[in-house]
Amino acid sequence: MSHSSSSFNWDDLTYHAFSDELAGNQRWSTWDQTERLNRGPQPWPSWLVTSSAAVDTDLGILKTGKEADVFLVERAVPDDAGQACLLAAKRYRTTDHRLFHRDSGYTDGRQVRSSVATRAMADRRSAYGRQIRSELWVNAEWDSLKRLFEAGVPVPYPVQLEGTEILMEFISDGEAAAPRLQQLRPPAEQLQSLFDQLLAAMRTMTGLGLVHGDLSPYNTLAADAGTHAPGLVIIDVPQLVDLVANPNAVEFLHRDCTNMATWFSSRGLPTDPDELLADLLGHAW
Repeated sequence: MSHSSSSFNWDDLTYHAFSDELAGNQRWSTWDQTERLNRGPQPWPSWLVTSSAAVDTDLGILKTGKEADVFLVERAVPDDAGQACLLAAKRYRTTDHRLFHRDSGYTDGRQVRSSVATRAMADRRSAYGRQIRSELWVNAEWDSLKRLFEAGVPVPYPVQLEGTEILMEFISDGEAAAPRLQQLRPPAEQLQSLFDQLLAAMRTMTGLGLVHGDLSPYNTLAADAGTHAPGLVIIDVPQLVDLVANPNAVEFLHRDCTNMATWFSSRGLPTDPDELLADLLGHAW
């Protein structure tokens, strides 16, 4: 995702539940109508509201990007203050307004559902092909979030897939949206902790035979950044690639290592990207 903006005031953020004033930005929760595979992994977290009486309220836009926009959504049961949570809704753009910047290098080795779909994707003029390509990214991110979360990689909890919208855990710094690492200059003890968390996450991913493929300080968040022990959270995973099936995977992994090593070194923790790459490949499978 690129830049951030908001149409709400963090200092005055309250749970609205149901309001005539917000009716145009509200909908009944579709949780109980969503098929099992389009819900997040069980056990569902205690903070998640799953009541069929819940209302989803759009509170404003968090981030915009070429492929999708992320909105802040409150899910709450009217007149029940104990059942309310904040979610991030990543909404992929429609086929005609989406600008996919991921190249075919990410999709090498991916399985497509039929030969007809494969041929359609190859035709840039085909509306069906554009639709298949867009669905590929939405479903890829949903599946990746679930797989990584279940493996213990620090990613937002994937709540629900609904068409081209992915509802997921809203990551905060305790008061507002969690900042990207690029925005931070943490003290030495926090810097080491963040690196240790990154290393553990990347080792887990390569152990699964997976590579983020676009990892950088811009899509890595610091949850609870205002505390003495911020937690690293990795986002934006539709381009996740297979370390074996994708011929570009090691190149992508090296780029991930370089992006992250450059940031840690610039903040005062010397990190060698080649050593990091060697370490991660040693944990593959």
